[in-house]
Amino acid sequence: MTATSRPLDKLAASGDRLPVHYDRAPQYAGMIAEKDVAVPMRDGINLSVDIYRPQAKETAKEKFPVLLAFAIYNKDLQGPEVAQALPPQPAWSSLWAGPLEAGDTKFFVSRGYVHVIGSPRGIGKSDSGGSRQWDSYDLIEWIAQQPWCDGNVGMVGISGFGAEQLYVARQSPPHLKAIFPLDPRGAYGTLGSFREEYPGGVIHLFRYLLMHLAAMHGAKGKPGTLPPEKEALWQAAMNNPDYRMYPHIYNVLAQKGQHMPPYFAVLIEPYDSEVVVQEAEESFKNIKVPTYTGSGWYAYTYKTHLNGAQNYFEKIASPKKLMFGGPAHHERPFHALHGEILRWHDHWLKNIDTGIMNEPAVRYWVMGANEWRSGSDWPLPETQWTKFYLNSWERLQTAPFVPSSADDELPPDAFVQMPPTQTNAVQRLRYMTDPLPEDVLIAGPAVLTMFAAIDQDDTNWFVILKDVGPDVSVRTARDGERELPAGLNERELTRGWLKASHRALDPKRSRPWKPWHPLTRAAQQKVTPGEVIEYAVEILATANLFRRGHRICVEIASADMPTGVGGVTNVEYVPNHIISSRTTLHKIYHDAKRPSHLLLPIIPQN
Repeated sequence: MTATSRPLDKLAASGDRLPVHYDRAPQYAGMIAEKDVAVPMRDGINLSVDIYRPQAKETAKEKFPVLLAFAIYNKDLQGPEVAQALPPQPAWSSLWAGPLEAGDTKFFVSRGYVHVIGSPRGIGKSDSGGSRQWDSYDLIEWIAQQPWCDGNVGMVGISGFGAEQLYVARQSPPHLKAIFPLDPRGAYGTLGSFREEYPGGVIHLFRYLLMHLAAMHGAKGKPGTLPPEKEALWQAAMNNPDYRMYPHIYNVLAQKGQHMPPYFAVLIEPYDSEVVVQEAEESFKNIKVPTYTGSGWYAYTYKTHLNGAQNYFEKIASPKKLMFGGPAHHERPFHALHGEILRWHDHWLKNIDTGIMNEPAVRYWVMGANEWRSGSDWPLPETQWTKFYLNSWERLQTAPFVPSSADDELPPDAFVQMPPTQTNAVQRLRYMTDPLPEDVLIAGPAVLTMFAAIDQDDTNWFVILKDVGPDVSVRTARDGERELPAGLNERELTRGWLKASHRALDPKRSRPWKPWHPLTRAAQQKVTPGEVIEYAVEILATANLFRRGHRICVEIASADMPTGVGGVTNVEYVPNHIISSRTTLHKIYHDAKRPSHLLLPIIPQN
């Protein structure tokens, strides 16, 4: 079946529904479910999996390709039984739960695939003990030998299920034929990546929040003694006043790794590893299986998936495709984009001409225009990298500063941020263009280069990119026109973060649109109070059409605040960050010698 674009698709388009329509009529009405099947690994540990198969005719012994969903989330949350009791919930539903990510079993099975959902060792009903290094590989090869499998295995699932696909792809199991890892992570660090999860080295609570839904087996009781090196790191973390300020974070530390072990590890060692990065760079060449990855613009809030998709797409070889969806999370249980998932796997596992490889490699949703566009690579080759300079009176201008002129002595702007022990208010500076004379499309990553001074030895920089307007006002000295109108529409697009002490750059890995901060303990350098320092803050990629009459706005802050009770948040996937416990004065300089500027990826409109 060839994909088609129907006339009404443009009217019905949304960020989680591609304009190219693909489906096949369901072939199988019945489903055979085998629950809690024990699958032996090479070291004798048994994994627990659920198997859902099409119910074929009694006289036929049909074999089918298999779609495997495998991740650290409990498999008992994933199958059709949960979907029947919990219809897919939008992101704004109080019952939306991120880990329900294995895909729509009924959809896959009815169209001639076996859907296998499993949990690694130590998760849910799977055995504990030993290393999980080869669990996915062994499971894939076990599946391929079953009487209901035709020898072709693909993988599906979002987030943790996406990360596992690219992890096992490095190991090249013979029967893995294609993967569709949406919202992946771990490009630089197998199943976890410090630099992808914590851009700029600023720690947040995403993993803390998620682990309330985890099914990891953990020991409880009196905390024991850690190995000497970790004991020293733990003591240092316990004395960190920024941690002590958050009781729930301090509680994780106090239990010495018994509670939420992965998050505990981040708290005591919040750094990247050059060895891990080098190993990851070496392993990218091992990923040879056809890969369709992507994320959505929603993912800038928790960073890891938006970064992971781009890093993998850049580093791995073809055949590969990349997709960036809209600003709202996919419904849970996950069932969005299944037409595209089917189209991909029909091509690679069923040898059906779906037309999917005849299209551009990149497809992205443009906010503001609310439409899909495509490109040949990412960042888009046609990008015009354009500087917008910060200036006084909240101005953001394309005109550069003029050396040996009045631009040499422009005073800095400033703000003071108190810690959350004293305020819920987030202080910030903002800079905006005039109302735009024509539409401006941006698509890709951005960078804020700024020259700044603080009165402490460290801080956290937060950079927020917004679409403001429409605005028909003018700014003059007349009464009523001296200030920008209150109540303008503001739509946040994306953010960037950088811990000031992690400002060091790796010149070999950095590019104009992507500063590479090592984020290692060795590269960290405290700030000399009062010293004016240059910072390059990566702003996570986005795509937006700023309409004529709107303003491009960038804001600079050093904090965000919990939005719920108990120092956490009221929305699972919008985590707050661990910020400074000290009141800090921030100064931003913008003059001919210190030309602070925003670099944006402008896309020509022809």
